[in-house]
Amino acid sequence: MFAFFLTSGLFLGWSLGANDAANVFGTAVGSRMISFKRAALYCGIFVILGAVVSGAGAAKTLGELGAVNAIAGAFVVALAAGVTVYWLTTLGYPVSTTQAIVGAIIGWDLFAGALIDFVTLEKVVLSWFISPVLAALLSALLYKLIAYGMKHMKINMFSLDALTRTGLLLAGIAGAYALGANNISNVVGIFIPISPFSDISFFGIFTLNGAQQLFFIGGVAIALGTFTYGKKVMLTVGEGISEMSPVAALVAVLANALVLFLFASQDLEQFLLSHGLPAFPLVPVSSSQAIVGSVIGIGLVKGGRGIRWRVLGEIIGAWVVTPIAAIFLSFIALFFLQNVFQQKTYVPVEYRVTAAAEQRIRAAGISVTGLADIRGKTYPSAYQFQKALDQPMTLTAREKSLVMSAAEIDQLVVAIQVANRINDPAITDEQKNAVQKLWGKHFMHRWELEKALAEQSQEWRMKPNNKKQNEELRRKLDYVYRLIRSAGQ
Repeated sequence: MFAFFLTSGLFLGWSLGANDAANVFGTAVGSRMISFKRAALYCGIFVILGAVVSGAGAAKTLGELGAVNAIAGAFVVALAAGVTVYWLTTLGYPVSTTQAIVGAIIGWDLFAGALIDFVTLEKVVLSWFISPVLAALLSALLYKLIAYGMKHMKINMFSLDALTRTGLLLAGIAGAYALGANNISNVVGIFIPISPFSDISFFGIFTLNGAQQLFFIGGVAIALGTFTYGKKVMLTVGEGISEMSPVAALVAVLANALVLFLFASQDLEQFLLSHGLPAFPLVPVSSSQAIVGSVIGIGLVKGGRGIRWRVLGEIIGAWVVTPIAAIFLSFIALFFLQNVFQQKTYVPVEYRVTAAAEQRIRAAGISVTGLADIRGKTYPSAYQFQKALDQPMTLTAREKSLVMSAAEIDQLVVAIQVANRINDPAITDEQKNAVQKLWGKHFMHRWELEKALAEQSQEWRMKPNNKKQNEELRRKLDYVYRLIRSAGQ
């Protein structure tokens, strides 16, 4: 069943490849510096590498925006996004796959009564405005620098042509890698919480975790989309917006790759934060918006006369339509799948302020006085619980998130076979023993399970000021949680 429902994610990946490959090689193909077949080959290879090696950063953000908790729901979300992208791709527009998947997830949130994380949504939406502007600024700066260098360097025409072709190829490879790293979350990110894949170790040399296996499959789908349907959009980007010289094409691809890298690199984020500097949020930005911004930036440097404003207006119109269309498609398809075809598109999540939850809320420094009227009552969805919570209490966004997390009901029973089914090589024997000791224990909240594991072993405890180690620990906790849930079903 998982393999069947994953087909919508693969369709979305194919649509992304058909559309977004233009964003890394479109200007090179449009300027006739690189053939389409060669561009598609390199794009496919490095998209897959970027997805598997560096795809985890942006994937987490989509999970925060909407944790789709049923496989049929994930199928519909990916399908709605894929249909939206395919529709606009057939029209030749470089549409934003990020906007499509975000819109589809919001459609699921509305249908399921799930809570929309507006803080995360704000970060993602802001990236839609920041990325094209940043790409335009970078491309304008790079174009000026390269033009200045060429003016003061004596390079003959043949050498310049060879250097430009090589530069376009390398910049396209970097862009393809960054595309896979940043946008693979759009393709299969929603399937991660419900993935049945266990970690695979290859001769003890390296390990592919469940998420990376999904990233690989999604990367292959992107590569196929590039080969089979990417040429039309490549020509729109490379020729339709503005006339592009080979050097301008190189600058546009390089600026696009830099923008995707800035919003996808966990190492860069950790480096900046460790030096007290602000970091770029790890969100799946739109490579379509970035490359269009790059092309416009170069066009403005050249005086703006060569920019085809009508084409640009149509592209921006497609960007406006994309999330709206995905929301409606997702909501309507979810309704039909659940009510006509009797498929469970979401697992209802209940909320209740239990005694344990109240104690946790109090320990977080939040006054529990206003909880008296809702204490012990069960609410069938996050939306209804938040609505009840807003009446007696005025909470900050952070406080509200803590209360919601503490009150979320997740009936868990640790089955005896769970510890034996752990095959993640990163989980130590001590951590496995801690899981084994909880055999037969019942937990009403997920955080109670995590607290019990931390009490059993220090290796299950979060470490202060160690973000990288805590993220790895969170991955292990998610893995164990999925095993417990699947064993209880």
